[in-house]
Amino acid sequence: MQIEKISENNVEIAHIVAKETVIRDLQSALDLMMTVQYETGINNIAISQNLIVGSFFILSSGLAGEILQKFVNYRFRIAIYGDYTKYTSKPLKDFIYESNNGHNVFFVDDLETAVKKLSIHAADTEYRQL
Repeated sequence: MQIEKISENNVEIAHIVAKETVIRDLQSALDLMMTVQYETGINNIAISQNLIVGSFFILSSGLAGEILQKFVNYRFRIAIYGDYTKYTSKPLKDFIYESNNGHNVFFVDDLETAVKKLSIHAADTEYRQL
């Protein structure tokens, strides 16, 4: 796994690059957050959906909720990019819609959009925390 630093609108984003699945379960998600924090000091993560275990996208597994709640609790923000057209689950589509209307979790089509979402919403998040 590699961590590429991207800077946009004075916001630092950690782009995760790997050949294997990075987020397999709750512990691997926590390990990712702590590795990014330790190595870069960044709390914004962009990651391809291909690096996340498939069961994450089956909401009934509970994995997505469990993992994303940890991201929010530890004040991390994440943008997961990829092709979501293959998913037909209405609950997942609703979950993606609601997430994209928030400030911490985004499901987008590509890395460029992920970076934009994380950098634009970072100012909103910092302002709300004051």
